[in-house]
Amino acid sequence: MDFSSSRQWIESLWLLFGAYWLVSAFKRKKTKQRESWPQRFTYTLPLALGFYLLSQPEARYGWIGNRFFPAGPFGEWLGVLLTATGIAVAFWARWHLGTNWSGVITLKEGHELIRTGPYSSIRHPIYTGILLALLGTAITFGEVRALLAVAIAWLSFYVKARREESFLSQEFGPGFAEHKQHTGMFLPRLS
Repeated sequence: MDFSSSRQWIESLWLLFGAYWLVSAFKRKKTKQRESWPQRFTYTLPLALGFYLLSQPEARYGWIGNRFFPAGPFGEWLGVLLTATGIAVAFWARWHLGTNWSGVITLKEGHELIRTGPYSSIRHPIYTGILLALLGTAITFGEVRALLAVAIAWLSFYVKARREESFLSQEFGPGFAEHKQHTGMFLPRLS
């Protein structure tokens, strides 16, 4: 592998992300409630489309294949830095979430409302990290299609986060309402 290439770094970072997610998926609490399959498709299908757009760097899509960021080392390595930072944030958040984590919307037996680490200021920091990593990847690729992928991912995560918050409100009531007052959905609340 030639690590002098920004794209090789991007690919390696996403492979590391996938490996960590796969390994950590085996350490979860038992599920007591989950959303239905049709509900899952409202955010998983658009998210899959977004990742597809990012995974086809040589494909041409008409105007969405145009560049939004000039080609060159500055943008490419800025993108690598943002991707690495985003993945680090997602890892940090995933570590704090621990055995409460699930890839889909669920409530776990003995579910806890996590307020430590990034959860002390952001309600969905895993999505924040992934979105930052996707933005970094988009900057490295420099094409409009990559920005479109980030927008689709943001919309998917927004839909999923709203549903998660409904589950959490049901489970934690006033405790979650109080937590919402002091935290932002994807970014820290400015107050």
